[in-house]
Order: sequence, then structure tokens, then C-alpha cells
Amino acid sequence: VALIAWALARKEKADVGKVVLMALTHDLGEARSNDHNWVHKRYVKVFSKEIIKEQLGGLPFGDLHALASEYEERRTKEAIIAKDADLLDEILLLREYEWQGNREAAKWLYEEKGKTRTNAQLAKLKLKSSKELGKAIYETEPSAWWDNLWTSKNR
Repeated sequence: VALIAWALARKEKADVGKVVLMALTHDLGEARSNDHNWVHKRYVKVFSKEIIKEQLGGLPFGDLHALASEYEERRTKEAIIAKDADLLDEILLLREYEWQGNREAAKWLYEEKGKTRTNAQLAKLKLKSSKELGKAIYETEPSAWWDNLWTSKNR
């Protein structure tokens, strides 16, 4: 997530350090609340503000608490970039699972409407650069990055 956030922040001309730190700490609260799937989220309320305050509010410096709160509110460009990076990380994971033959992952990736198949997860992304990267993830085979790495040279 942090590396994706770094690239998006550069592309969006945002505060790279702030975005990367948000990306590194965005799931910190899940150490206390757990990472709930969509079924759990339907029935369980997570008290994110309280968790963030208890985890980070008592630190000698207030910047991490402020940063985590900013991420949760999703009002700043940096918070939106960090969230988009988190979503893109999930799309990458789902594509890998789909490529390995997991049909359940494909259900999360694509939405079938009649004869039309759409890339369902792209709609969750907010920024143009995020959508471009997401589209590339959908269109590229997960192992394509190493297609041209072969060399006959011994090093």
C-alpha cells in the first residue's frame, strides 16, 4: 500500500511523506478491532475514532494521531490518495487470486449486467491516476512484469 501511495502521491503532486505515512499506518486500528469482511461489517460497528485516540492520542507527539484522523475523514487529497492505494492493493490481490483460478475473486472483481461485464472495483477509486492504474491492473497479467527479464549472460 505504501509503495502504491508513494507513486500516486508523486503523480498527483501531493505531500509524498504524509501520504506514505498514512499508508503505513492506515490499518493500525485493526490490531484492536480486527479486519472485518463485508459480512462482518454489516453487523459490527467499529469505533475507529476511539481506537485511534487510545492508540495514538497519548503519544508525546500529536502528528500520528492527527494523520490517522485525517485519513479516516478522507477530506484531503493525501487521505484520498492513501485510501485509493489501499483499494488498488486489494485489486492487485484479487487479480492474483483470479489468475490462480479462484472464481470467488473474479466475482469481486467484475460485475455482470446482462451481457456487459464491468470492472466493479474501479468505481470505488476517486482519482484519475488511481483509475488509470486500476485499469492497467485489470488489463495486465499478474506475472507479465517478468516476461522480458531473461538473459543469457552469467553475472
